[in-house]
Amino acid sequence: MGGGGLNAITTFVASDLVPLRRRGVTQGFVHIFYGVGAGVGGLFGGWINDLWGWRTAFLSRVPLIAISTILVSVTLNNTPNKHNDKSRLSRVDFSGAFTLSLTLILLLLGLNSGRNLVAWSHPLVLVSLSLSFAAAGAFVVVESKWAAEPIIPMHLLLDQTVLAACLMNCLVTMILFMATYYVPIFFQVNGHSTTAAGLRLLPQSAGTALSSLTCGFIMKRTGRYRTLGMAVIACSALGFVGLSTMTIQTSIPLSLIYVFLVGVGYGGMLSVSLLATVAAVSHEDQAVATSANYAFRSMGSTIGVTIASVVYQNLLQYGLHQRFDRKEGSSEIIKRILDSLDELKRLPEGWSKGVYKAYENSLRGVFLTGLGVAVLGLVVASFIKEQRLHHTISRADT
Repeated sequence: MGGGGLNAITTFVASDLVPLRRRGVTQGFVHIFYGVGAGVGGLFGGWINDLWGWRTAFLSRVPLIAISTILVSVTLNNTPNKHNDKSRLSRVDFSGAFTLSLTLILLLLGLNSGRNLVAWSHPLVLVSLSLSFAAAGAFVVVESKWAAEPIIPMHLLLDQTVLAACLMNCLVTMILFMATYYVPIFFQVNGHSTTAAGLRLLPQSAGTALSSLTCGFIMKRTGRYRTLGMAVIACSALGFVGLSTMTIQTSIPLSLIYVFLVGVGYGGMLSVSLLATVAAVSHEDQAVATSANYAFRSMGSTIGVTIASVVYQNLLQYGLHQRFDRKEGSSEIIKRILDSLDELKRLPEGWSKGVYKAYENSLRGVFLTGLGVAVLGLVVASFIKEQRLHHTISRADT
């Protein structure tokens, strides 16, 4: 919640202070800092986990959060407004937030339960998924009929460019998180430590930062962004083509190139998606349109990880059971393998080749799913209509 809010607020402040023509460059610098933080954070977290465990890795964030809080309170001047605390609170879309959260929770419950806990035909799965669709319908009604200031304004989504930019953000964020979660697993399966696996995600962060800034300069110079958006998403798709071909024999430099391409697509998409959204609405609607864009981005991260988990777990279970069900004590061994990657160091004789093949196939399934989502994102990006990128905040230049 805190991270999502900070991302959006950073964008609001920049959009209020920077004209559209230079907005992409500013966002590029924001994403450089984001990319450095994400890359170093993954490496630092993996190192802490290897030394002291995952609880300490989470606790290590607290001092950094405290420092950030102090910096924001000292450097960011709040703009006075006419609303008191009570009136500001009444404008918050609690109903929309609740129904959207309920939609995602029920969707995740249904998808994660299928085959992991119960069969896909079990009432828990069917009821959860059905209720998630009902909650989604309720969310649409709340946002379009009741909310004074909806978190996702339905009237803005009727604009083709805004809807395409939001969907593009959602889809490309889905594949970014698929790579972020499952590329390290590939390296861990191949014998690398958590720290080493995290280190190999640095090219993704570098690609995100460099692509975002480069796209910002291109948009500043040319004023064009539709074709640019399609080009960077094609880079992500190419990266997933490479990831889906990886085996234990794949060289480290080649795998890092694939990861870098995924980051290039994500970083460029972030700048293009934001600029397309902001340029398509009036200055007064910038904040709510940006909120909608970030809401789709947040949904993409959640849905992407969930879909990847469903594909990974189901393919891995199927592969292990298909190969070893007839072996004595296989059920308990398979359960331990599914619970922890550390079990790969303690495999019974004759299991190693089959287990590694099952992991390889399950990870390939995740990356092929990501490739399909990337292609869908490419199609969605083609529906963006370009607007003029003005040189002034008032958009009064001719």
